[in-house]
Amino acid sequence: MAMENPATSQIPVAGGAATLGSVAKNSESLSATRKKPLEIALFWIFALCAAVTVFTTFGIIAVLVTESAPFFREVSLARFFGEKEWAPLFNPPHYGVLSLICGTFLVAAGAALFSLPMGLLAAIYLSEYASPRARNIMKPVLELLAGVPTVVYGYFALLFITPLLQNGLESMTPTLQRVTGNPNLFPTIEVFNALSASIAIAIMTLPLVASLCEDSLRVVPRALREGAYALGATKMEVSLKVVVPAALSGIMASFILAVSRAVGETMIVALAAGASPKITLNPLESIQTMTGYIVQVSMGDVPHGSIGYQTIFAVGLVLFCITVLMNLASISLVKKYRHKYD
Repeated sequence: MAMENPATSQIPVAGGAATLGSVAKNSESLSATRKKPLEIALFWIFALCAAVTVFTTFGIIAVLVTESAPFFREVSLARFFGEKEWAPLFNPPHYGVLSLICGTFLVAAGAALFSLPMGLLAAIYLSEYASPRARNIMKPVLELLAGVPTVVYGYFALLFITPLLQNGLESMTPTLQRVTGNPNLFPTIEVFNALSASIAIAIMTLPLVASLCEDSLRVVPRALREGAYALGATKMEVSLKVVVPAALSGIMASFILAVSRAVGETMIVALAAGASPKITLNPLESIQTMTGYIVQVSMGDVPHGSIGYQTIFAVGLVLFCITVLMNLASISLVKKYRHKYD
């Protein structure tokens, strides 16, 4: 005959359950009480970090608006965006910012022409074709390019890319003359030119595009790939017709982020693109971008408070508005092409 435990026999089952539940609740409330000061501290730390970014953004906007307001009291918006020549430090001055905008987008478009397709193809290889060992080696090596200082890219463009382009164009000139039938055709590339700066910026933004696109491709569910393989699709068809469309939102966001990075690049264009603001679509000519002009005027030769000094903030305000518009376009594209998977 089984012996009963006197301790348990004196407590009913229901009452024992209630007692154990109350003990668990008391222990949870005790631990919550002990964690409450830490959780409150962490909450305020996180909120402060988030507020710093917001206040910094509003601080930048306030500085740009207040410092550029005296400039726009002297120069109308119609003149600022209507003139075709930019020479605020000459006499008579010209304030046509379109030449700087044209140079900025010429360099950014050239960089996008090189970096976006190459970055996407590199991401497809790393995500779909490369072995795990090859991926673990190649991706960190590719991302090392992102850590190279931009001033190094600027001198690389000026001292390596430009002479390489000049020698290559010179060797191709006889062929171009025969193809075009113009014996006097001799295209020249200037020492400071938009093409060299575009190639250097493309090399700089290539790791950004490849890394973000590869992350977007790898999060696509494996079931989509297996379903396409089950229907008889090849690896290339799966990659281009299934995986890439499924990750299109992340790919488009990385593209716009890379173009925004190219638009805001400073040292490469200041060293390699030149300081000749003009409205042109010829990448072999010397141009000047908005950031290149800001660097030029910020060297300290322009008196503080003068109209020439205020042009820095006027150009910076235009550049800030362009960047904001590109970020808004990126957000809208991500929302439009986003796919949610269970």
